[in-house]
Amino acid sequence: MDERKVAIVGAGQVGATFAFALMISGLATRIVLIDLSPERAEGHVMDLNHGLSFVKPSTIYVGDYSDCKDANIVVVTAGAGQKPGETRLDLVRRNTDIFKDIVPKIVRYEPRILIIVSNPVDVLTYATLRLSEYPMSRVIGSGTVLDTARFRYLLGSHCGVDPRNVHAYIVGEHGDSEVAVWSQVNIGGVAFRRYCQVCERECSEGEREEVFNKVKNAAYEVIKKKGATNFAIGLALVRIVESILRDENSVLTVSTLVNDYYDISDVCLSIPAIVNRNGISKTLSIGLEESEVEKLQASANVLKEVINSIEI
Repeated sequence: MDERKVAIVGAGQVGATFAFALMISGLATRIVLIDLSPERAEGHVMDLNHGLSFVKPSTIYVGDYSDCKDANIVVVTAGAGQKPGETRLDLVRRNTDIFKDIVPKIVRYEPRILIIVSNPVDVLTYATLRLSEYPMSRVIGSGTVLDTARFRYLLGSHCGVDPRNVHAYIVGEHGDSEVAVWSQVNIGGVAFRRYCQVCERECSEGEREEVFNKVKNAAYEVIKKKGATNFAIGLALVRIVESILRDENSVLTVSTLVNDYYDISDVCLSIPAIVNRNGISKTLSIGLEESEVEKLQASANVLKEVINSIEI
């Protein structure tokens, strides 16, 4: 069997949940957990290994940064968590300082692809590019993959359709300035505006805004109720890893460095991108309406202001 090694840096709630989901998926033959607290990582590894008889064979163990060597993918979930009432951008200085420490330790061992999950993910993806000096194709932020999934779920629930048949994107910042691309929503190949005409429910502008606000504020609600988000992001990460390890050429709204995308340059944000074994092979220029372009540019400006406020 070909070796498929995934290293996870950060064994907190997101890192541990992702490790569990990855183990169940059977995608990786080797999973290594790296954490500031080796004891916590050891506890997770013991727990995961006790379930190996129920899943496909894999080797799961505690490691250090040297175990990033020969990894197909390193997934970085390390960093300070988002507190109730705190925005993702509020985390920026604390987590940038953490990344200045850990990114050089990771890239010293030349893993193939880095996936950044810690928040604010767009700013930290940009920081990782600068700190690692990796090509842009090999540094991927989890971006709005989860936001897009939330959007599709809520639209499916509203319209009474399986969310797997809802095609829609959230682009821009993974955060308060993100943008819903209503112009490109389709349900089973039927444009959303046309679908509304045959749907039994009315869909007013107010209802559309309510759906989007639920998407944008979902993390705040989950954090308020249970302290952290972990299950859905764990599954979103499995989806990104799957596209890489299986060389699927899947279109995912990951965070990547953009240059001259609707006059936006030198910032990381989420747009639809084709992801395969080499990382991001290309980005897609979807047909945004003028109002959506303006919102995306505003989102980019929010991120640029934050990037300019930190030293990388």
